[in-house]
Amino acid sequence: MNAFEVFAIYVTPFVIIGVAIKLLMKRYAIDLPDVKKQAGPAPKRRFLLGIWRTD
Repeated sequence: MNAFEVFAIYVTPFVIIGVAIKLLMKRYAIDLPDVKKQAGPAPKRRFLLGIWRTD
């Protein structure tokens, strides 16, 4: 086997898995604004005891 065949054998499963995940994400995906709505408002940052904390 030459180097290209070995490379193709190792890379092909990752390409197939990546394409399958991309198709599934396209089918069941939601947009980022929808996720932000579900998360609620951003947490407040406060300076407490010398460190920044997120409440």
